[in-house]
Amino acid sequence: MKQESKHRSQEQHQLSHSQRSTAREFASAEELLRHDAAQTQVPPVIAERLTQSIAKLPQQPRSWWQRWLKR
Repeated sequence: MKQESKHRSQEQHQLSHSQRSTAREFASAEELLRHDAAQTQVPPVIAERLTQSIAKLPQQPRSWWQRWLKR
């Protein structure tokens, strides 16, 4: 019984150590979101719909100096 308890204790220690090594702290919420976005793949259907939606947005007007230099 003592040996079984010792073995379980060692397994728990190894498990808690492996969990701690994968934990990560982020300095800000933005950093967390960037990390999550890098790890998450967007489904192709969603990516296509997003691309279509972005294409439908009106272009931002050029600034006065860009219009003036273009002439």
